[in-house]
Amino acid sequence: MKQAIEQVYRELEQLKCKTLKDVEDARIRFLGKKGSVTALMEQFRSVAPELKREFGQKLNELKKAATAKIEELKDNVGAAETQQASGEDLTMPGDAMELGSRHPVSIVRQEIVDIFRKFGYDVAEGPEIEDDYHVFEALNFPPNHPAREMQDTFFVSTGHLNPLLLRTHTSSVQVRTMEKEKLPIRVVCPGRVFRNEAISARAHCIFHQVEGLYIDKNVTFADLKQAILLFAREMFGADTEIRMRPSYFPFTEPSAEVDVSCNICKGKGCNICKGTGWLEIMGCGMVDPNVLRASGIDPDVYSGFAFGMGVERIAMLKWQVNDLRHYFENDMRFLHEFATATEV
Repeated sequence: MKQAIEQVYRELEQLKCKTLKDVEDARIRFLGKKGSVTALMEQFRSVAPELKREFGQKLNELKKAATAKIEELKDNVGAAETQQASGEDLTMPGDAMELGSRHPVSIVRQEIVDIFRKFGYDVAEGPEIEDDYHVFEALNFPPNHPAREMQDTFFVSTGHLNPLLLRTHTSSVQVRTMEKEKLPIRVVCPGRVFRNEAISARAHCIFHQVEGLYIDKNVTFADLKQAILLFAREMFGADTEIRMRPSYFPFTEPSAEVDVSCNICKGKGCNICKGTGWLEIMGCGMVDPNVLRASGIDPDVYSGFAFGMGVERIAMLKWQVNDLRHYFENDMRFLHEFATATEV
């Protein structure tokens, strides 16, 4: 019996099948009712009692080996027949997956944040669904102030003293930062904002902002101008110039709009800058004393400046895109243009 078991092992090692029918024939030959393994099981009855344990264990191992061999052949031959039937070669390399790219707005937003990080600014974020106090009242917008009409707001809940709304600017993050952070404060606040505006080539109801805030002792308008000039030259080139025009914002006094020299025509005038040689990029100003007081900061000791810019506007200038709606339509032809864009 020992020699018979060894013979079956040798036959299993040499067993090869080309079709599933060959596998089934092999199963019958080894494990069928008249198979070689089954026959050895029948002979086991006549084995001397003192040898039953030894040979019983060997026969069980043989049966497991034969079953495993048949299953292995069945899987291999079955896969080969399926491949042959489909006409596919599964050993060939697969199709390469096309890698995606970062969205142009994300690229510019990160570039803006990285520039201000080099200047020592931290990053602060806040909720997109805000309350009226943090979006308006703490920023010097009294309940009936006409400046509230400058930003047509999406309200989430109304009918109570502090309604919820979709934030119209990331200045609300500045308020929350002033409320909880220790002075001095130097942060940029990137995020998505919402305004009930008609969608056009130059406006959208959803867009992105990066706002900045610096509060310390003896901060002046000259510090603000220098910070913006450094940013403009990092973003648009070392020869970029800025100009500041008087403006009005409820939360800053004095306030200004900031233009940069057109990086396309170098200030000579073109259709992008409408012949002026300048492109508007942001608003800014010194933080109003009322805003400082609302957050518990003494305006007689501390002063500061704030600024804010639209990320889409910066991206339009950077890549000369003439329609803001392209950033929201997910047209693959447009997005592929930025597949190789790199951050400065």
